[in-house]
Amino acid sequence: MASSLSTPTRIHLQRLRQIWRSAGWPCQDLVEVELLAAGWLERLRDPDGRERLRVTDTGIALLADSLQRNRAARDAHEGLVQRVALEMQRAGRIAWRGLTLRAGLPGDDGKVQWVQAMPDVFSIRHSTVEDYLEPAIHEIKVSRADLLGELRKPAKSAAYRALCGQCWFVLKAGIAQPEEIPPEYGVLIGHDAHLELARPAPKRPHKPDFATWLALARATPERWPDEDPQSSL
Repeated sequence: MASSLSTPTRIHLQRLRQIWRSAGWPCQDLVEVELLAAGWLERLRDPDGRERLRVTDTGIALLADSLQRNRAARDAHEGLVQRVALEMQRAGRIAWRGLTLRAGLPGDDGKVQWVQAMPDVFSIRHSTVEDYLEPAIHEIKVSRADLLGELRKPAKSAAYRALCGQCWFVLKAGIAQPEEIPPEYGVLIGHDAHLELARPAPKRPHKPDFATWLALARATPERWPDEDPQSSL
C-alpha cells in the first residue's frame, strides 16, 4: 500500500537532514515510519545484522529542493533588510544589521528576565542629544509562516519594544494584511521597487540603556553602498 504522504513537513525535512549527516542509526518513531513509507528513507542491514537508515535518491531530491527554497528565502530577506537599512540612512539615521541585544523584561516573580533579541535593523537618529535619538527596530518578514511564528512569541515582541521607541514590521507584499499586525507596530509593505507605508508606528520616549550602547560600540554601522572604506585614511 502506497503512502498517502506526498509533501514533507518541516519535521520530516529536519529528520532527513539529521540522518544524512549521521551514521543513520534508527530512532524507530512515527516520523521515521512516515519517511520509510514515503520512500524517502530505506533500511539497510550490515553483515552483523544491525539495521541502519539511508536517505534514498528521492529523499536527496527533497533535501536539494528544500535547500534551494531556503536560499531563495534568505536572499529575499537579506535584500529587503538591506533596502530598509538604506532607507534609514537616507532619513538621516545610523543603522545596524545583525545586532545581538539584551532586553530586561519584568518576570512573573517581579524580577527582571533577560531576553536576547536580534532585530533585523536597529537605527537611531544622527544626533548628539540623547532625547532626540528615537531608536527604532524594523523586523523584516518575507514569508507568512515566518511572520505567524514571530507573532506567536510574545516575549520576543516585548523585547523589541523594550529596546526602542518605535517598532515596525516590514512585510513582503502579499504575505499579510496590515490589520493582522498588532497595533503596537507600524507596518511597511515591501514592493519590488519601493516601500509602502501601511501604518505608522506609535512613538514612545526611549533612551538606549548601557548594555545597548556597549553592543552598538562593538558593532559596525551600515555604510552607504558607494562609500569607500579607505576614503578616511
